[in-house]
Amino acid sequence: MNIVLVHGAWADGSCWSAVIEKLQANGHTVTAPQFPLTTLAGDVARLRQVLVRQSGPTLVVGHSFGGQIMTALGTDAPNVVGLVYIAGFGLDEGESIGALLAGGPPPPGVAHLDVDASGAAWLPEDDFLAHFAADVPAVKARVMYAVQQPLAFAAFDDVMGVPAWKSLPSWFMVAASDEVIPPDAERSFAQRMGAVTVEAASSHVAMVSHPDEVTDLIETALKGVDA
Repeated sequence: MNIVLVHGAWADGSCWSAVIEKLQANGHTVTAPQFPLTTLAGDVARLRQVLVRQSGPTLVVGHSFGGQIMTALGTDAPNVVGLVYIAGFGLDEGESIGALLAGGPPPPGVAHLDVDASGAAWLPEDDFLAHFAADVPAVKARVMYAVQQPLAFAAFDDVMGVPAWKSLPSWFMVAASDEVIPPDAERSFAQRMGAVTVEAASSHVAMVSHPDEVTDLIETALKGVDA
């Protein structure tokens, strides 16, 4: 079984490092590509590029905006047999991230986005350390801040088409202390997609602060799609 790990906004492929080590030690083939985060269409194209390189069934795991990317595969998901959301966006058809966030006060982690002249949204260091990676040791969190990939602000307005989770089995980890995506929103995503759901006492970046629990959920999903 192949595993493709999809990073989200303000992160890069290195955020999966601890999970990759554990999955590789268990004998799995793992790929964690870098995504440009400049357009949703471009990110989905990158994911499809990686998926067609997999030789056989593939489980896709998405964190945060990575959930948006894999959801947007729709019915065109080559080799994909299941989806695992780690504190990820699991929108339904016609929804957008911007509309979701507009439903209440902005979560602390995204309350002060720094949008530059090119339209790229960055997280300020204080918010990154205090909210985005709140339960990550400060030294490591600062490294994560240094390699953050900004998200095109226009991506908040992208409207979801037919979501991939409607035709694929799904698993979901809710980050109970998330200050980027409200935990209740994550629970709602998981419930309507009928996902097998677990919760971790984690900040937004559960794959960094709780890699054992994330790995366990991925292993559970692998057993589920192989059954």
